Amino acid sequence: MPSDKDLDPADVAVRKGGYELKGRIWIDGANGTFLGYGRVVLLERIAEFGSISKAAKSMGMSYRHAWELVDSMNRQAGRPLVETSIGGKRGGGTKLTDSGREAVEGFWDIYKKFKCFLTKEGTSLQF
Repeated sequence: MPSDKDLDPADVAVRKGGYELKGRIWIDGANGTFLGYGRVVLLERIAEFGSISKAAKSMGMSYRHAWELVDSMNRQAGRPLVETSIGGKRGGGTKLTDSGREAVEGFWDIYKKFKCFLTKEGTSLQF
């Protein structure tokens, strides 16, 4: 199911006159990107669908790529953001941990502040 995040690009852009102030924010760890816009949307979709496969499909992403992103985030976090379970009568599933939910909320908080910053600074462009 599409959300407003499908319509809102990862880049923040503020136009004034013939110029555009742009920015993108992500959190790097020792092993590269830890969290960014797309990764956080993937985490939200996993929470929504209970499946890495369904989350990946909803984003037009391969399962393998989604799994690699989840694995990278879990390793870098030091504690799982996503947990998977296999088999059983009702089949397996995937869910966000409390740490995963905190990471999502924390990223959106930073992202919101970043958008406000660029909007404020964009209005002061003097070119």
